[in-house]
Amino acid sequence: MRSKSETLEFAILGLLAQGPLHGYELRKRIMTIFGPFRGLAFSVLYPQLHRMLESGIINEMESETPVGRSRRKRIVYAITKAGREQFESSVETADPDTWNDENFEIRFAFFGPTPVGSRLRILEGRLRRLSEKSAILRDEIESSQAGKDKYLTEWRRHSLDAADREIAWLQDMIKIERKSA
Repeated sequence: MRSKSETLEFAILGLLAQGPLHGYELRKRIMTIFGPFRGLAFSVLYPQLHRMLESGIINEMESETPVGRSRRKRIVYAITKAGREQFESSVETADPDTWNDENFEIRFAFFGPTPVGSRLRILEGRLRRLSEKSAILRDEIESSQAGKDKYLTEWRRHSLDAADREIAWLQDMIKIERKSA
């Protein structure tokens, strides 16, 4: 998943693999995965859906009957056989893009269909990435001049605390995955 478009496509395919959805519901579920700080505008979602329709990995189903005050019909999207094959191939991928800060949450959200070996490689890669980040933050905190920028130092402490919590969680997840392997 080298681009935001590929990451979004992976998330859409993952959600549609669970069942057909209309655009608004897709956006809502993707926003839940991305979190509050990574917005997803309809102006990004719908062109992506259009590209996926053109490539044949999703299709449109019968529109839902409007509910409430809106008279506009909702287009429902479903994954095609080609889309399912692409998603199944994508979940097997375990490379640095799958454990970086931008993509890890998306990949983890779809760990269910991901093979155990790939899950382990992704978790171990994420652990290495965060361990490096933690070491850098510790060095920066230790080497920062006292009182020079107390807010930057506090932000580094906060970031280090978050990284250390995720490291502990990853270590637990890796133990669990190794038992199931």
